[in-house]
Amino acid sequence: MSATLSVVMPVYNEAAHLPATIEALIVALAKTDFDAELVLVDDGSTDGSADVARAAVAGRLPLRVVSQPNRGRLEARRAGLGAATGEWVLLLDGRVRIEPGALAFLRRRIAEGDRVWTSHVHVETGCNVLATFWKLIAELAWAEYFDCPRTTSFGSDRFDRYPKGTTCFLAPRALLVDAIGAVRSRYADPRRANDDTPILRWIAAREPIHISPSFDVSYRARTTLRSFLAHSFHRGIVFLDGHGRRESRFFPAAVAFYPASALLAVATARSLRVGLRAACALSLAAAAVGLARRRSAIEIVSLAVVTPLYALAHGAGMWRGLTLMVLRGVRPVARL
Repeated sequence: MSATLSVVMPVYNEAAHLPATIEALIVALAKTDFDAELVLVDDGSTDGSADVARAAVAGRLPLRVVSQPNRGRLEARRAGLGAATGEWVLLLDGRVRIEPGALAFLRRRIAEGDRVWTSHVHVETGCNVLATFWKLIAELAWAEYFDCPRTTSFGSDRFDRYPKGTTCFLAPRALLVDAIGAVRSRYADPRRANDDTPILRWIAAREPIHISPSFDVSYRARTTLRSFLAHSFHRGIVFLDGHGRRESRFFPAAVAFYPASALLAVATARSLRVGLRAACALSLAAAAVGLARRRSAIEIVSLAVVTPLYALAHGAGMWRGLTLMVLRGVRPVARL
């Protein structure tokens, strides 16, 4: 018996990526018996993303377009879930291409009772040092999985040791609705909210999240310096919202970051050499990690060159996040 599936795709100025994303989705769905629909949430795009999506679908898949002012991916996904009709929901981002056999594998596994899945993500690098860096931070942060990719699962006890995200994520619609309804951002602006970690942690406390290299997607990372820095800054903001909580293994690092970075900023203001030496030390340390992990030459270069830039932008984002919490009246020390 077929299962009903709603693919919820939030988009914000993703016109350049949508044709390939939608084509890959249609190809993957054709290998399954899912009775599927695409719910595209246009989150205030100014590049005609919705029209591009309509043209890409071309009547091959039921399409529902939900339009709203720009409110961020969390609220876009909430709106998409409200419009979805399927028993199952696949959250899918506009920059992601599902591999042809991924949904067929998923269909077999959910029939066996494995209900919640996060995708294995291949980051497309194209020998670009910025894109290579995005690939590396995932593989090094979650080495327990990436050193030996396999079909496995994790709960709340091992949540921070496995890659996960809502980039491509499948679960029963009712479970996702409950999860999104249960979590609260500490920012007043929903565009700054962490749109995956608290939601997935809530789910992992209730049933296992599965991952497999057979449920895989390709992700197109940012490749220009401007987009990389902007994304890194945003990642810093949402990192605090998602991991500045005691249940995260990154919580001690989040707490320690503020006094350490404040002292470094004061020292750099007094002597620029201090900041330059810190950047050089960070670059050398990152390269040493790459060497110790036997990464390729371009990966080591990427770590050495990009890590100081990422640290600066991500750190600025974390300070921005703390400011947003204070402006909302949250007591950061008590809540962190």
